[in-house]
Amino acid sequence: MTTDITKKGPEDTPPSSSPEAIKAIPVRHFGRYVAAILAIAALGAIVFAFAQGDISWNAIPDNFFDERILRGVRETLVLTFLSMLIGIVGGVLLSVMRLSKNPVTSSIAWFYVWFFRGTPVLVQLFVWFNLGFVFDTINLGPIYKDEWSQFMTPFLTALLGLGLNEAAYMSEICRAGLLSVDEGQTEASHALGMSHGKTLRRVVLPQAMRVIVPPTGNEVINMLKTTSLVAAVQYYELLRYAQDIGTSSGATVETLLLAAAWYLIMTSILSVGQFYLERYYARGSSRSLPPTPFQKIKANMLWLSRPKGGVA
Repeated sequence: MTTDITKKGPEDTPPSSSPEAIKAIPVRHFGRYVAAILAIAALGAIVFAFAQGDISWNAIPDNFFDERILRGVRETLVLTFLSMLIGIVGGVLLSVMRLSKNPVTSSIAWFYVWFFRGTPVLVQLFVWFNLGFVFDTINLGPIYKDEWSQFMTPFLTALLGLGLNEAAYMSEICRAGLLSVDEGQTEASHALGMSHGKTLRRVVLPQAMRVIVPPTGNEVINMLKTTSLVAAVQYYELLRYAQDIGTSSGATVETLLLAAAWYLIMTSILSVGQFYLERYYARGSSRSLPPTPFQKIKANMLWLSRPKGGVA
């Protein structure tokens, strides 16, 4: 008896049935649910505590547009703008000095940054405010001469204390931006006959702005909140006016919450401006710019308007 055994090839194999679809089971993150419940419970407890507290909530809308509060908002914005102006101009100058090959100028810039970054802003404000105990008069020769108490007003104290301190931080931000530009571009500009100043203005700074702008916007927001410290040196801004209203009306906590609401409004507006400024300087650095808040809302509305089971 013989057995006919033939070798079957792949083409002789009967087609197999299609594999079953994999049933994907999403991973359940129970820790997220617990954390969300705890967060909501904590928030609810805080809201309940304030609701049960002895707080006259009507005092907030009644004084929201008070003349003194609006004056304080104006003084806060003016002080923020002028202090940041001093900080930005001083920061650019200090960063250039820090990167200079001259050991004297670079050492002076290093010492300035070391001192002002290493001491609290409130201490610096008190030093400027109390220099009248050290100097009786200020004498600039034929230019200006007066008593120190008349010269160093609360406004000038606040401006110097905030502006000079901000210059130290802005110098490091500007230095990081300048170092982010490839040194070969500076060498190429010098090879073309451009001076150091023209190279800095036309080649280095425009590219460094992409690195400088985001932290600078954050510094502006931080400066607006830091202006509340100048109430300690008798300068009237938002917090000082709110404290006076609270003392005279007996609604101390309510007026402080009112001041906090105004700070939130101003910082929110500045945050929107910072977003669009960053978006402007981000052109060319990425293939697609981040969507604006209005574009996000429009995209979500279009997604919600799509019919189920199909494409709109």
